[in-house]
Amino acid sequence: MGGSSWPSEEELDGLRKMVAKMSGRAAEEVRVVVSPYRICPLGAHIDHQGGIVSAMTINKGILLGFVPCSDSQVLLRSGQFKGEVRFRVDEIQVPRQAVKSNDKIQANDSSQLQEECKWGSYAKGGLYALQSRGNHLTRGITGIICGSEGLDSSGLSSSAAVGVAYLLALESANKLTVSPSENIEYDRLIENEYLGLKNGILDQSAILLSSYGCLTFMNCKTKEYKLIHPPELQKNRETETKNAYKILLGFSGLKQALTTNPGYNHRVAECKEAARVLLHASGTEGLEPLLSNVGPEVYEAYKCILEPNLAKRAEHFFSENTRVIKGLEAWASGKLEDFGKLISASGLSSIQNYECGCEPLIQLYEILLKAPGVYGARFSGAGFRGCCLAFVDADHAEEAASFVKNEYQKLQPKLASQMNQEKAVLICEASDCARLI
Repeated sequence: MGGSSWPSEEELDGLRKMVAKMSGRAAEEVRVVVSPYRICPLGAHIDHQGGIVSAMTINKGILLGFVPCSDSQVLLRSGQFKGEVRFRVDEIQVPRQAVKSNDKIQANDSSQLQEECKWGSYAKGGLYALQSRGNHLTRGITGIICGSEGLDSSGLSSSAAVGVAYLLALESANKLTVSPSENIEYDRLIENEYLGLKNGILDQSAILLSSYGCLTFMNCKTKEYKLIHPPELQKNRETETKNAYKILLGFSGLKQALTTNPGYNHRVAECKEAARVLLHASGTEGLEPLLSNVGPEVYEAYKCILEPNLAKRAEHFFSENTRVIKGLEAWASGKLEDFGKLISASGLSSIQNYECGCEPLIQLYEILLKAPGVYGARFSGAGFRGCCLAFVDADHAEEAASFVKNEYQKLQPKLASQMNQEKAVLICEASDCARLI
C-alpha cells in the first residue's frame, strides 16, 4: 500500500477501544475495515451503460471496527446515527423492494427509508449478496461503523463504501476467501437487487481496485481494468516528494440518498431507450439495450432519429467515452492541465446533455472553474446533490479552497450557513483500496 494519510493511528486506536468496550473483548482482538470514498474524474454517468470510466479513492471514508461473534448474532452501532442494528446471519434475507411492498411503507416517508437504508439495509444487503451466491455464514459480528464526518450522501459513493465494509467484515468473520472482482459483484447485488438502485459497478470497482496515486481505468462492459501510473508517482517513490496536485471537494449542502431520488433511475431508463432505438434502427435489436452495445458508427448514422432527450443522453455517453480515453493519455503523460480541461468538459456535458445538477451545484461547479490553480472540475457522483470535485495545483490548494468557500457563501447563503464552514471545502489526497487491517 502507498502513502495514504488515512486512517491515522489515533483514529484506529479510538475505534478499537470503543468496539472493545461494546463487545467486552480486548482491543487487540478488534479488526478494522478501511473502505475509502471514491471520485470519478472522467466517466460520468456511463458505467450503467457499460462505458469506460476512470476513478481513484481519497483519504476519507468508512471505518468499521468489529469482532467476530461465537454465534450468528450481528450487532452494529454507528458513529453518525442513533440506535442499533440487530439481525442474525442465519436469517434468509430478501430484497428490500419486497419488504417495502409487504410492509406497505409509505413512499413519502423518505427520512425513515433513508435512515433504514444507511442502517439495516446495507448490512442485511451484504448478507443477502453473500447468501445469494451460495455462501453459508455462521458467525455474526459486533461492531461500530463510522464515516468521515459530514460526507455521507455527498456524491463520494459513501453507500458503496458502506456496502464493501460490511462485506469484508462478514467475510473475515466467517473465514471466506473472496476476490475483489467477486466483491464488486456482491456490492452490485446489494445496490441493484437488494435496494433497487439501477447503478453500475464504477463505485465498488474504484473502492476495491484502486491503488495510491494511480488512476483506475475500467471497462464496465468487459470488467477489465488497469492502473495508470502518472510520471509524478514514479518520482515520488524515488524522492519522497509530494504530488503536484491535490483533490478539492466543495460541498453544496444538498443531501439526498439516490434510493429516494427518482431522477437517477429515470436517466438510466432514458439511456436504455436511446440504445434500444439505435439498435433497432441498425437491425441489431437482439442485443441488450445498452449504449455500449451501439457502435460509434451506428450512433453517427442514426442519432438523427432520436428524440431530443434521448439524443442528449446518447451524446453524453459517446463524448464521455472519448474524454476518458484522452484523459488516460493525459494522466500517463503527466499533463494535468489537459486532464483538467477534460474533467471540466465532462462537467459541462453532465449539465447540458445528461441534464443532472441543480442551481447550487452548477454554481459551485462554475466557482471551482474560476478558483486559482484549479485544473478542472465537475459534479461528484450522480450529480443530483452533494459536492463537486476539482483537481488543483498543490501550491494553490489552500487559496482555492478559501476562494470557493467565500464565493459560494455569497450565492447560496442559506445552504452555506447549514454547513460546518471548516469542512465546506476539503483538500484531499489520493488513497488506497478497501482493506482489512
